[in-house]
Amino acid sequence: MAEIIQRDGTWAFDGTTVRITPGLHRSVPLFRQTYGEVAVPLEAVAGVAFEPERKRGRLRMRLREGADPLLHATGGRLPDPADPYRLIVDVDRAGVAEYVAEEIRHALLLDQIPKEPTKTYLLPGPPVPVSVRSSDGTVSFDGTQVRIDWADTSDRVKRATGPRIIDVGDLVQVEWLPNSGYEDGFMRFVTREASFSKLPPEKDPYALDLWGSTRRDLLTALVATAVTARLPHPSTRGDLAHGDERGHRPRLTAAAAAPPADHHDALLRRLRELGELHRDGVLTDEEFAMTKAAVLRGF
Repeated sequence: MAEIIQRDGTWAFDGTTVRITPGLHRSVPLFRQTYGEVAVPLEAVAGVAFEPERKRGRLRMRLREGADPLLHATGGRLPDPADPYRLIVDVDRAGVAEYVAEEIRHALLLDQIPKEPTKTYLLPGPPVPVSVRSSDGTVSFDGTQVRIDWADTSDRVKRATGPRIIDVGDLVQVEWLPNSGYEDGFMRFVTREASFSKLPPEKDPYALDLWGSTRRDLLTALVATAVTARLPHPSTRGDLAHGDERGHRPRLTAAAAAPPADHHDALLRRLRELGELHRDGVLTDEEFAMTKAAVLRGF
């Protein structure tokens, strides 16, 4: 057993699995503590390295493309401190960190683990049901359906449409961008019907606009990952899981991004919904014109 225990967390390697447990210290981000322990099978690992620095070093693990729904869902956009595959190491434990890294690298060579992208997820993602309260509302996922209940501060277009319930079978993908504290983020559920029509996140009833607490809004990645883990693997669409070993997501292929065959009907339904909201006084003339223009631009 190769193991290193730090305030930031613990890595333990038994020859087949790297078990990563977040630390309980207040310096450990809420996302990592909530995501919990991660058991990484050796076959999911692309590489591991220790990066020494003057006061502290870092253990970093790279996973094979397509192995982890978390990396695919977040597109490599998790802030560095929230990355579960990074461990801050005190300078006096640098030798232990080097030993753990070497043991994992040695096992990768012995087992001849390939570095090619995987054709299935090798990590399960977070368990369901999972529910997160964000700045724009509460999003829940029970394994089969996504439900969004809007907050009082959500745009009134969203509140007027009521809770949004989406079957996982209707989803194409989840798009996620974190709230950085300087720029708003979003989490959008892209359905077959609405894949061609992308409104601004603050008005899109299929998207959460993330503008509040960066610490809490980051937890929406839990739902994004849980849903992603239950969607078809990226290899079935011909695109990579996350572009490179750091997790940067490529653009969707033309096949994945193409609108459905009945998108004209979906467009008409959406315009009718907007027209009804406008007639009922929910949308002002300006809001109706802007939202209608955004729908038509998407079409």
